[in-house]
Amino acid sequence: MTPTEYLASLEPEEKKLLTAIHKIILKTNPKVVAEVAPMMGKEMIQYKMKNYFVYGLVSTKNHMSLHAMPMYGCKPIHEKFSKLLKKAKFQKGCINFKNEAEMPLDITEEFMTACAEIDMVALMKKYGR
Repeated sequence: MTPTEYLASLEPEEKKLLTAIHKIILKTNPKVVAEVAPMMGKEMIQYKMKNYFVYGLVSTKNHMSLHAMPMYGCKPIHEKFSKLLKKAKFQKGCINFKNEAEMPLDITEEFMTACAEIDMVALMKKYGR
């Protein structure tokens, strides 16, 4: 399955929002390659850079999630955007949300721009991954 096919398979509201976020990810970080692959028991769009997982985008039964490794490794990004995206549920490395009201696209683009500034390949190599 391709990312386009994955997005097309979603319910209309989820499809619209996750397609918009998918486009933001590719716009703000053109170095990532998107593919659909399993992670944590779910098929999701994974965005990788030189085979390193950087982002993940998935729709589950109860919510949608944006996984972001730069946020996991950069406390200031987590702190800033957990305050800006107050309605979304922040974990260590992912954001869970139910609709665009919880994940507004303008703030999502700002978040993805901040994440793209983190050199994940260098960071992973530094830690021997």
